[in-house]
Amino acid sequence: MSFAYPHTGLVTLLALFVYFWMALQVGRARGRHKVPAPAMSGPDELMRVIRVHENTLEGLVLFLPALWLFALTIGDLWAALVGVFYPIGRVVYALGYYKAAEKRELGFSIGIIATGILVVGDLIALVMAAIATHL
Repeated sequence: MSFAYPHTGLVTLLALFVYFWMALQVGRARGRHKVPAPAMSGPDELMRVIRVHENTLEGLVLFLPALWLFALTIGDLWAALVGVFYPIGRVVYALGYYKAAEKRELGFSIGIIATGILVVGDLIALVMAAIATHL
């Protein structure tokens, strides 16, 4: 069996595992602070855990298509090398944000820069391909 994009697939799974870990953190925080679902408010500690989870979902909507377009247009290994910084950044973001809202910037920056590189790379590669098809 052969898979054309194993590295990108592994980064995708890593990002999904990070997201799943964050979902578990929300459940644990709800129990610790005795805030049952569907309530979405509570002490600041709970709200930060919920916000990490929500913000990561918002980021995945941009990250995953950008990652796969990069793999398709530029290459599997390059997509994975850039893309692996997104889940790493999200873990750094989460651990910082869990402590205090002010400690989230480094992790957020790592993730958004990785996503930005993917999006810009996608745009360049697709424009170049579009131009090449008309030459």
